[in-house]
Amino acid sequence: MKNFLCCSMKRGFRGDASPVGRLILFLVLYWMCFQVPVMAQAVPFVGIQGGVATLSSDARAVLTPQGLNTSVYTPANGPAINLFGGAHLTDYLSVQGSYIWNSNDLTLSSSSPISNIFYQQSRTSSQAAFIVDFLVYFRRLNSRLRPYLAVGTGIDHFASRQEQLKASGGTPVLPPVRFSSTHAVLHVPVGIDVALTHRVAFRYSFSETIRHNDIGGQLSPPGNRSLANFQNLFGIVFRF
Repeated sequence: MKNFLCCSMKRGFRGDASPVGRLILFLVLYWMCFQVPVMAQAVPFVGIQGGVATLSSDARAVLTPQGLNTSVYTPANGPAINLFGGAHLTDYLSVQGSYIWNSNDLTLSSSSPISNIFYQQSRTSSQAAFIVDFLVYFRRLNSRLRPYLAVGTGIDHFASRQEQLKASGGTPVLPPVRFSSTHAVLHVPVGIDVALTHRVAFRYSFSETIRHNDIGGQLSPPGNRSLANFQNLFGIVFRF
């Protein structure tokens, strides 16, 4: 495979490509000549992490002739767990699939000067996401400390349930007792692997997952920010 790529690289410079195009082609094919044999020896890994999830909050204030309509939701920190597996394709590039779950309590509030309409409601929420990430490491696979940056995408299922209507007045527009949805997400983690043995490492990661905000959409007036899910996770990675 390496000989085929290198030969292709030589033949590619016999065309009429521009100097910049020839340079780009040379760099890409040169990289592939040396990376393909390494990627054929991919090192699989699995792991588990646990930690804390923090959701972003949202609020809205709308000025009307009668006064100011306001709404807000405030989340509480909650537990999170990440089950993952993947492969180290090279010393510096890995691919990883993850199942990430977290749960957070919420308090939703809304008020309007019209007939003294207001409510405050406590809810539970949960998120379950399936995500594929590409990890870029800054040190070789056999290094003791391996910091990384990553980016990925996937799908996330959000669900929320009413726990208690703490207070209300007038005839407020209340969120449904239950609501849920599934949306695509953007996942951006950073972290570090610390080798404990040749095949076992401690992993810390901090990630932000961004998706459509179903909570803000249920407020009255509705919020207008995306939902960000921040996770501090600690765990173990097993390499085979």
